[in-house]
Amino acid sequence: MSLQAIILCGGKSTRTYPLTITKPKPLLKVANKPMLGHLLDKIKDYFDEIILVLNYHADQIKNFIDANYPNYNIKFVEQDEPRGTGDAIFRCKDLIRDKFIVINGDDFYGPDLTNNLDKYRYSILVHEVENISQYGKIIHDDNGKIVRIHEKPPEYGPGLANTGVYVLDRKIFEFDPELSERGEYEIISLINKLIEHEEVYYQKIATWLPVTYPWNLLDINEFLLSNIESDIQGQVEAGAIIKGKIILGQNSIIKSGAYIEGNVIIGENCIIGPNCYIRGYTSIGNNCKIGNAVEIKNSIIGDNTNVAHLSYIGDSILGDFVNLGAGTITANLRHDESYILSEIKDQLINTNRKKLGAIIADRVHTGINTSIYPGRKMWPDTTTRPGEVVTKDIK
Repeated sequence: MSLQAIILCGGKSTRTYPLTITKPKPLLKVANKPMLGHLLDKIKDYFDEIILVLNYHADQIKNFIDANYPNYNIKFVEQDEPRGTGDAIFRCKDLIRDKFIVINGDDFYGPDLTNNLDKYRYSILVHEVENISQYGKIIHDDNGKIVRIHEKPPEYGPGLANTGVYVLDRKIFEFDPELSERGEYEIISLINKLIEHEEVYYQKIATWLPVTYPWNLLDINEFLLSNIESDIQGQVEAGAIIKGKIILGQNSIIKSGAYIEGNVIIGENCIIGPNCYIRGYTSIGNNCKIGNAVEIKNSIIGDNTNVAHLSYIGDSILGDFVNLGAGTITANLRHDESYILSEIKDQLINTNRKKLGAIIADRVHTGINTSIYPGRKMWPDTTTRPGEVVTKDIK
């Protein structure tokens, strides 16, 4: 069966600031690979043609595709401004032949993403969640036929959440998308109109991890690192201890005295140690330096980043070209052990995490002995003074 895919990659995603100030959300990395890369690796051999809808930092995504997927049938469609998901698929109308799949380019889907996509003419992939109020709720009958999608219903409790994966055909273009309260043309309005005329079914998928906030990347990173197999292509000096599984890139070296436990990924051309402690579910990008007496735990470290000696990085995300001065400490646990709050669009959001360190964007430099409160964020190119205590976001 000839099948096309539309991957939505055009959103600006202000809720994942400061990480998405300098790059689009589909290019945020987990386990040392952009989100979009994980998705394409699952589906690139399943579809005859893939259409990426772009807007925000479109050139970065084009460059990523040209460098990593040059031999696949991938086309680009650009929105001159992001008018919503409904507008995005209408931009692809002239390229669509018949049946096609719509997928979010900045969510993580498990290996069952492409299972049974041809079972129904029209369907939506769903995932069971504990708190449906944060998602689009699927209302259905006993036969699995969808009655309606209710966006962010007021009730708290379990339910079937819309994962943003739709099996459609050209009939969807017979309907006009409606302007939502957010001022965008949403695909949900089109789907609800389709439901009124056709039978649309739901299909469950086991794994779906959406990226709504920066700290959601830590959950995906942990999921991926839980399933790695060891692959050591660099050098491990005598006296270094490795527990658990590790991926070590070419030309990287783990120096004597380093202690690495749990599952860890280290990229190419890195210098780790000597005498450092790298704990489980940590990914370290390419061209990084992790100094003497550094401890890193459950964190994502971007490319070309330096964590100098005597520093602690826990449950944190560091961007590219970050330089942490000696003795930089990310606090990741409140004294009262309550859930950590983080500021999003001038509002404090409950992260639902009792452990969360810092979210540090690209090219940030900290002075020596900087201490950062839990859940604080630093915008690109910002700095701290020696001995500074970061109690609120630095923009």
